Amino acid sequence: MKKEIQNRADVFLLVTQFYTKVRKDEILGPIFNNAINDWPEHLNRLTDFWESNLFFVAKFKGNPISKHRLVDAQNQHTIEPMHFGVWLRHWFTTIDAHFYGEKATLAKNRARNMSSLLYTKMHEVRPKNNA
Repeated sequence: MKKEIQNRADVFLLVTQFYTKVRKDEILGPIFNNAINDWPEHLNRLTDFWESNLFFVAKFKGNPISKHRLVDAQNQHTIEPMHFGVWLRHWFTTIDAHFYGEKATLAKNRARNMSSLLYTKMHEVRPKNNA
């Protein structure tokens, strides 16, 4: 049954369901599964990230831009807008399967904006022959 995103438990459900899809995805799975060694820790950090974004609590500590730049470099600068499109599709379908309301819409909008920012910041530091 769908509900509104109201608390950390809801955010954790969203994050864990989403990454279950990502890990199995034929395009994204290899990238994420090679980059992340400790999935429980990653899910907890991403729950902190989204809880901070949706409820304006100061829990998340980290630098997503530098992490994504590193992952892009580890993948020979092959991460493209299509990858972010697949990521967003999984994010949106996960939200739509479990949630509705203002926070669900906010989570979609923040993810859309974040994907554009992360790709732009990754692309800024790519070697010129890969640009």
